[in-house]
Amino acid sequence: MFITKKHIPRRTFLRGVGVTLALPFLEAMVPALTAQAQTAAATVKRFVGIWHPHGAAPGYWSPVDEGKDFEFSFITKPLERFRDRTVLISGLDSTAAYSTSEEPGGNHARGAVLLSGARPRRDAVSPYLGVTIDQLIAQKYGHDTLLSSIQLGVEDASHNSGNCNWGYSCAYTNSISWANPTTPLPTEVNPRMVFERMFGDGSSPEERRAGRLQSASILDSVTHEIPRFKKDLGPGDRARLDDYLDHLREIERRIRNATNNPAAEVTAEVPFGIPESKDVHFKIMYDLMVLAFQADITRAATLMLGRDLSGTTFPEAGFIGGWHGISHHGDIPANKAGYALVNRYHVENLAYFAEKLQNTPDGDGNLLDHVLIYKGSNMGNSHRHAHEKVPTILLGGIDGTFPGNRHLVFPDNTQRCANLLLSILHMYGIERDSIGESTGTVPLV
Repeated sequence: MFITKKHIPRRTFLRGVGVTLALPFLEAMVPALTAQAQTAAATVKRFVGIWHPHGAAPGYWSPVDEGKDFEFSFITKPLERFRDRTVLISGLDSTAAYSTSEEPGGNHARGAVLLSGARPRRDAVSPYLGVTIDQLIAQKYGHDTLLSSIQLGVEDASHNSGNCNWGYSCAYTNSISWANPTTPLPTEVNPRMVFERMFGDGSSPEERRAGRLQSASILDSVTHEIPRFKKDLGPGDRARLDDYLDHLREIERRIRNATNNPAAEVTAEVPFGIPESKDVHFKIMYDLMVLAFQADITRAATLMLGRDLSGTTFPEAGFIGGWHGISHHGDIPANKAGYALVNRYHVENLAYFAEKLQNTPDGDGNLLDHVLIYKGSNMGNSHRHAHEKVPTILLGGIDGTFPGNRHLVFPDNTQRCANLLLSILHMYGIERDSIGESTGTVPLV
C-alpha cells in the first residue's frame, strides 16, 4: 500500500516583512492513517468572556419558562436561532460586587468581578483582585498558540486616572482580565492595533503610516508566498485558504474605512484611529475574534462592550440615551421598555458573532461548536444598583458536547456568579476547589 498524502504542520506560517500569517485548519495538516484525536483536527476548546455594564431591564430579560424549549424573552430573542447552543441562567448573584460597611459604595467600580468572582480591594493605588478564568484557560490551552489570550474593548480608558469611584482603582473598571491578583491586563480598543498584533506587524510607525496612505494590505508582503504554498494543496484546501484570505482582506479593508481620520498623525500607540461608529466597532471586534480562532492565533478572548458609567448611545437600538443614564430607568415602565431595546441590541450583536462562528468550519464541526461564550454583568436591576439576579448567557458547545436549549432558574440567594466560574473551569478540565467567592459549583449538565 502506498500512502501519498502530504502533511504540513498545524503551526505553519506565511512570513513577509513584519508579517507572520497564521493559517486556518487545512486537511493537509492531518497525517495519513492517524486517528483524528491525535491530529490537528482534534477538537480545540476556546473561551470568550463578554462583559456589559448596567445590568438589564427588569421584566424583559428572563424567560417565563424554565427548562428546555422555553420561549425566549424580548431581550434574548435574537439568540433563538441558536437555541441548541444557548443556555440562559436566571437567579445568579454577583456577591463579589456587593458593597459592605467596611467598603461602601463603588457599585460602578466592580466590573472585574465578572471573570474573577473575587472582591476588589478598596485601594486606588494598589489594586488587588484575583486571577480570571480566561487566564486559567489560556494557561491550559494557549501554550502553543501565537497569543495566549487577547483582551478587547470598545471604550478608551486613557482619560481615567487615580480615584475612579469611591476610592477604588480604575483597574477594576478598565480590565476584566487579570493574570494574577495584582496584574490587570490592558484592554485594546483599537482594531488596527489588534489586527497588527495578531499578524505580527513589527514595522515602525512611519512604515505603517506609509502603508496606510498607499491603502496597502499587510498581506501584500506574503503575496509571493501564497501561490507557492497552494500548489501542493488539494482543491478543498485551496478553496478554504482563499476564503480565509478573502475574509482577512475584508476585515482589514473595513478597519481602514472605519478610521476617523486617515491623514491623522500616526503614533505607536494609536496608529490608525478608532471607529467613530460604535456599531461598526462592535462588529469589527467580533470579526477579529472569529479570525483569531479560525487561524488558531489564540484560544481565549475577552471583550468589554463598555465601561461602568458609560455615556455611549446606541441609535441602532431604536432608543437614544447615554448607557448609564438610561439604565437608571426609575422602574418606570416606558423607561424600562426603552432600556430593553438597548439590551436587545447588544444581544443582536452577540447573535452576529454566533452566526460568524457557526459559519466557520472547524475540525469536525464549526467554531461555535468548539467555544463557550460567557456574557454577563455585575448588576441585575441597575437602577437599584442591585447585584442580584444578574443576566447570564452561555453560548456554544465547548467541545461539541455542551447541551443548549435550556433556561436554568435558581431560587433567590442560593447561587452566585463565582460558582458558575468554578463550573466553567471544571468543564475545561481545570480542577480547582474554588475561585474568588465561590462556595461550590452550579449544576450545568
